[in-house]
Amino acid sequence: MNPFTDGGTCDLFNGEWVPDRRGPLYTNHSCKTIPVQRNCFMHGRKDRDFLHWKWKPNKCELPRFDPENFLTVLRGKTMAFIGDSIARNQMESLLCLLSMAEIPRETYKDAEDRFTTWEFKKHNFTLMALWSQFLVSATERLINGSATGSFDLHLDIVDSSWLEKLPGFDYAIFSGAHWFLRENFLYEHGKLIGCVYCQAPNVTVLGPAFAIRRAFRAAFEEINNCKKCRNIFSILRTYSPSQFENGDWNSGGGCNRTGPLGKKKISNAIPDWDYRKIQVEEVETARSAGKGSGNDHVFEVLDVTEIMLMRPDGHPGLHWGNVWMKGYSDCVHWCLPGPIDTWNQLMLAMIKRELF
Repeated sequence: MNPFTDGGTCDLFNGEWVPDRRGPLYTNHSCKTIPVQRNCFMHGRKDRDFLHWKWKPNKCELPRFDPENFLTVLRGKTMAFIGDSIARNQMESLLCLLSMAEIPRETYKDAEDRFTTWEFKKHNFTLMALWSQFLVSATERLINGSATGSFDLHLDIVDSSWLEKLPGFDYAIFSGAHWFLRENFLYEHGKLIGCVYCQAPNVTVLGPAFAIRRAFRAAFEEINNCKKCRNIFSILRTYSPSQFENGDWNSGGGCNRTGPLGKKKISNAIPDWDYRKIQVEEVETARSAGKGSGNDHVFEVLDVTEIMLMRPDGHPGLHWGNVWMKGYSDCVHWCLPGPIDTWNQLMLAMIKRELF
């Protein structure tokens, strides 16, 4: 039976959050792999109402996530999440969801815990997270040997840490943008062409949108040009909003809501929409370019920006247990369990539509 009431053609990303008495598939006790900083209940979050909502597309029903079905559909495949810590956040959500069907085994973790691999042996499924906050080559600037938080970005050179592994992927989920929203210096063909939020003399300020576009374009071009690759199912997960209220992260801002917002109450005057639009446009460009290249790569969009603008209740806030930044709220990442689990529910629906 097709779970979609219109035969599978409705817009999965146009809808609303509706009450759901069932709640999440897992808890912070049943999933043993939740990282400490995403385990909001461990750090004192009391309200649980935010767990009892589900995403309802306007013209169809989105099936509840079925971990056994996911592992069956992707049997023998390798899936990689490539991006920043929010990409890792989604992978950790998927890890928890799938552990309800099979307990995974961690087979690799680098010294900095930025590259991880998990295997579901019974289903021959491999899940990976690869840290690449810009997708392209990036070197942090140093002053007197100390890190500055500012980077030199080579927008036409893809980060080799994920590129060299690309031929081994069947599914690749790309995301990112938050790291572009800081002082960065932009290069192409080895030459400085501009910057983001810098005050350097004689350097053109190009802005984060320019850098985001070029970085995603470079990444997708590498997929289309990869001669050794399998037919890769590439998914662009759109910009995930940060939702500080009454100040920024370092000026007393927080996120204390306990329920979702209606669509009419979210802002349309924020740059989040511009970043999302750029990302979607680059997917469309890559899809068109791929049609003439003789490959069978698939490019799809996991469009979560509007969906998550309605969920300011899903962030850790003060409940993330970071002793080094005590008193600061995390309104960027997402609690586990939490509304981020919906991303993987939507992703499974997208994959099944393409395959079946």
